[in-house]
Amino acid sequence: MFTLQRIETHTQDIKKSRFLAICGPVASEDEAKAFIAQHSDLTASHNCWAFRIGQTYRFSDDGEPGGTAGKPILQAIDGQSLDHITVVVTRWFGGTLLGSGGLIRAYGGTAAICLRAAEKIEVIETVRGSLVCDFSDLALIRARLAGLGVAIVTETFTGTGASLSLQIPTDRLETAETTILDLSRGRAVLILDDA
Repeated sequence: MFTLQRIETHTQDIKKSRFLAICGPVASEDEAKAFIAQHSDLTASHNCWAFRIGQTYRFSDDGEPGGTAGKPILQAIDGQSLDHITVVVTRWFGGTLLGSGGLIRAYGGTAAICLRAAEKIEVIETVRGSLVCDFSDLALIRARLAGLGVAIVTETFTGTGASLSLQIPTDRLETAETTILDLSRGRAVLILDDA
């Protein structure tokens, strides 16, 4: 699965109506809703949207006939195997009715063109965890975890060492656990956050 590196836009005119697609990466449903609110234009006729975050997805036709806007936008996302993404397609009505088929092509097509133009990056599944280690083990653990692609989200120092909050690629979880145990001689143990 892939997501977008950054926000991308695409504009096109179809039978006197102007369509603007804005797509971007999001990490959560709350971020998706904020993205939609931020990129909707209240002066436009319609702000139709869709987002996908793993198995969670939503879409809206925003006043267009049912199934002619939000669902085609979602199909554009799914058609390019994208995840953790939101797309807003705004329409300024130009006076010519497009019909159901025309709306589906306009919304889905504008979204698809925008998504194809966007730079993509691979989505890496991760799990969160934490560990407490002594100062004597900290530098080596930090260096080895970085080599495994583990991100240190927060680091809090204690009287004898540090408490680390980690983001660990799922496919490297077992290696990270073994590395932590080996480097600390069993003194530091990775504790996974509840999913």
